[in-house]
Amino acid sequence: MSPPVERALRGILDTSTVLRLSQIGDPMLLPEEPVITTVTLAELSAGPLLATDDRERSARQGHLQQAEADFEPLPFDAAAARAFGRVAAALRQAGRKPAARSYDAMIAAMAITADLPLYTCNPQDFAGIEGLEVVAVPVP
Repeated sequence: MSPPVERALRGILDTSTVLRLSQIGDPMLLPEEPVITTVTLAELSAGPLLATDDRERSARQGHLQQAEADFEPLPFDAAAARAFGRVAAALRQAGRKPAARSYDAMIAAMAITADLPLYTCNPQDFAGIEGLEVVAVPVP
């Protein structure tokens, strides 16, 4: 789970990374062409609806709208669905509950299917997933 020797041309940003984009000071820590998935948009869409106060709701709505404006998301398709089955099985075999991390497992499946590295601020969420290149993104 170390950064690639060369900066990747394309890579998937997971939701944790999208939420912290303004805190990542060095753009070289990210791929030249960052992409997100429809799963990240789904996660971000739930945010405002789950907020407990107006301030938090507004901040979460802002993250969603910024992501919608900045990215054309990769769709979760049949190939990703098949890869999700492998990821979920691997998580279960490792003693982890795939349902608890279902968004992460779906994003990982999409990265595997697209053969793209996954950039995350939470690399431990993706530990032990075979065939997934994880790039840890440090945040201050």
